[in-house]
Amino acid sequence: MRVPLSVVLLALCALAAHGDAAAQARPAATPPPPPRDPVAVREMERINWMEFREVVPAKVRTVLLPTGTLEPHGVVNNGADITAPLAMARQIAPRVNAMIAPALPYGITGSLEAYPGAFQITESAYRPFVKQILEGLAKNGFRNIIILNGHGGPQTAVLNAVAAEVSAERRVRTLVINWWTFAADITKEVFGEDGGHAGWNETAYVQAVDPTLVHPGRYRDELATAYPAPGAWSAAPFPSSIGLYQPGQGYPKFDQQKADEYFRKVNDKVANFVNEVVRKWDLAGL
Repeated sequence: MRVPLSVVLLALCALAAHGDAAAQARPAATPPPPPRDPVAVREMERINWMEFREVVPAKVRTVLLPTGTLEPHGVVNNGADITAPLAMARQIAPRVNAMIAPALPYGITGSLEAYPGAFQITESAYRPFVKQILEGLAKNGFRNIIILNGHGGPQTAVLNAVAAEVSAERRVRTLVINWWTFAADITKEVFGEDGGHAGWNETAYVQAVDPTLVHPGRYRDELATAYPAPGAWSAAPFPSSIGLYQPGQGYPKFDQQKADEYFRKVNDKVANFVNEVVRKWDLAGL
């Protein structure tokens, strides 16, 4: 049976009208977002290789490497030595125009290694690993390598030595900052007394970063022990996860207002010092 031409034309018109209506119903294509500024991101693991190439070293020559360990810290998190330098890096990176390298969470724990949740990396394993990290940062174009260290003991000496080696061998500039010692004057200014490992100062810094990591209900003063005078005594494991620098000083008080003030002033001091050291390196033509 032959279909009349008029019917065919009507069908074609209907199809065309349907297509136009469908096209109008579809939302317009969203234009792709403009490329982001990798410098605004700051954290190295959050950018891709093309972004990295665009900014290092053309726009950024400084990198912050947070280092810590996992060990007990009184009534704050076992990762306090990671939490503090990483938060510090995030706070100061824009002020010192730096990228942030992924934090190194495992370290040379020492006399607190026996406590639950602690990890101990031997110096023979830690030293070459850290050195290769620093060499990798140098190879990728960073001129200034700033280690924000959150853990003391033997780890500090290793970091100092390795940083000096890489500086000499790779012709880069390195700086190791042990923030709790560097900020000892801020501790006394804000709290009116000395601090300690997991003492008022370190507990306050973590409290300012994230109050949910602090558990005052579990605290009592007998969890703290003052460190001995040199040569007086030595205990392994150390009998407390809170070690006071001075007898009778540094017991945590959990004051949020003072914690926030301490956090701000410590970060200010560290940022200003990094900028000062880089400026002097540049002035000396090193």
